[in-house]
Formats: sequence, C-alpha cells, structure tokens
Amino acid sequence: MPNPQAEARATETMTKTKATEQRNPRTRGIDAKSTIEILRMIHREDASVAKAVASALPAIARAVDAIAGALQKGGCLFYVGAGTSGRLAALDAAEIPPTFGTPPQLVQAVIAGGRRALTHAVEGAEDNRAKGARDLAACGLNTKDVVVGIAASGGTPYVLGALEFAKSTGAVTIGITSNPRTPITSVAQISIVPATGAEAITGSTRMKAGTAQKLVLNMLSTATMIRLGRVYDNWMIGVALTNRKLQARGLRILMEASGMSVAESTRALRQSGHNLAAALIMLKTGASAGQAKRLLRATHEHVHNALNNAKRIANGFHKAHG
Repeated sequence: MPNPQAEARATETMTKTKATEQRNPRTRGIDAKSTIEILRMIHREDASVAKAVASALPAIARAVDAIAGALQKGGCLFYVGAGTSGRLAALDAAEIPPTFGTPPQLVQAVIAGGRRALTHAVEGAEDNRAKGARDLAACGLNTKDVVVGIAASGGTPYVLGALEFAKSTGAVTIGITSNPRTPITSVAQISIVPATGAEAITGSTRMKAGTAQKLVLNMLSTATMIRLGRVYDNWMIGVALTNRKLQARGLRILMEASGMSVAESTRALRQSGHNLAAALIMLKTGASAGQAKRLLRATHEHVHNALNNAKRIANGFHKAHG
C-alpha cells in the first residue's frame, strides 16, 4: 500500500535538491531594482536557455528518429504534461495540423485536469498518478505510439503514471525535464534534459524551464515533420490555406518553389483544390491534380518522394513516346 507520508517526505527531500527549485544568487534583490534592471536580470537568465538545449541535442535527435519511425508505421504522438508543461504541449499539438497538413489525431496532448486546465489552475490534478495512466489509456494508446512526458521537476506523478502505463503497452517513452537523475529519467527510454538551473524567481518553472520545453517541443515536432516529408526545402508545403493571410502565403510559397508565375500558380492551386503540395507536383512535372494527389497518398504525403516518383513517371513517358 502507498504511504502518503513517506511519499511526501521523499518529494520534499527531492524538491530541496532540484536545481529548478533552488534560489538564484544572480537575481537576489530583484524586487528592489528598477524596471530596466529587473528586465536585464530576467533576460540574462533567459540567455542561458539556448545553451542548455544545445547540450541536449543528441537526445533530441534520438527522440525525433523514434517519433518519425513510429509515425511512419501508423503510430501517433502523445504529449503528457501538467500546468505549464501541459499547456505548452497542447499549444504544440494544436499547431501541427494547420502548419503541416496532418490529421488532428496524429499529435495529441493530454493535460492533467483536462480541457479546463488549459486556462485555469486545476489544483491537485498533477498529483494523481493513476489518473495520468487512465487519461492516456482513454486515448487508445497502443504499441505503435510514442509518449512524451514533460515535467520540469522530473517527478510530476500524473506524468510518471502516464509514462509507466505507456511503457507497459510497449509504446516508446520520452521524457523532458530540467533536472537530471529524477524519476522521469528512470522511466523514459529517451531522456531530454536541458539543465536550465535556478529560475529568476525561485521555483517559477514557467520561465527558463518552460522556455526550454517550448524550444524542445518545437524541435521534436518540426524535425519529425521534416523527416516525414511535410516540408519541401524550407517551405511549409503542407500549410492549410484557411484564411486570406495563409492563402497569400501559400501562393507565394508555390511561386517560389516552382518558379512559376502568379497566374500559373493560382490556376494550379485552384485545380488541386488548394492542395499546395499537389499544386507543386503539378507545376514541376505536368501531372494532373488527380495524379499528384495519388502520388502523395502513395508516399504518405511525403512531398519529396511523391515529386521524385512523378518525375520518374514523366521521364518514362517521354522516353516511351520520344
């Protein structure tokens, strides 16, 4: 049987030793400073975050390869977090479909406290280990999937419960934390640990630790989408053209990527049903809209592969009828 008092003592002991919970000597007396001095102190601390993330790049690369491999085999990516970590996860997951043209179920966020926790503090939600497992199970997790647990402290019970459940199903487990040698690094198969250290305001991990999490999540999702062929060169070729700004951006991308005129690009977009990737294949190879879409489906929307296949087909046709 769990011993709440023992667990509380263990948590308290661990909290005292965590770098993210320690008092920062560089920002002592911050409350007596002028506004510009306060900002300089905060900015000086923030400037160290990129270096901390840089040290974690090898682990981030292993995580990207694992995620891309799982998604290529039909799996999904699940982020799990509480508080700031959960909100950052939800933000990243929400932005993947419009940016890369993926189905919404491909990348999902599970946050302690549910939807309400996106805008309100749900007290105690992060302490429920069993609920983390249940919430993830309710998503239909299976062995093909990947679960990324995010916890600045490295010991959030909700996240640990979710990762332990994921591990039991055979799913790939990845942990993101700002504290080395914490429970999450023991549970996760791949640990990403940008050690951001003491916060400008003691224990406020929405600051440096949160910034590091945002950078890491950006890298994980963006690099994975690149590996999956959802980017052409450095253009967002899968962007959803859902408003005037994005429609104008899509047309500009298509013109630059294809080297075609406004009129030609506009016509290809219209014929493709505003499918930017299909329109690009049409303009570069002379394929019809239907052919371009079939090529994309055959390559699981990998634009480079679809384009290469279209070129081979076109070259074969020209040789046969030359």
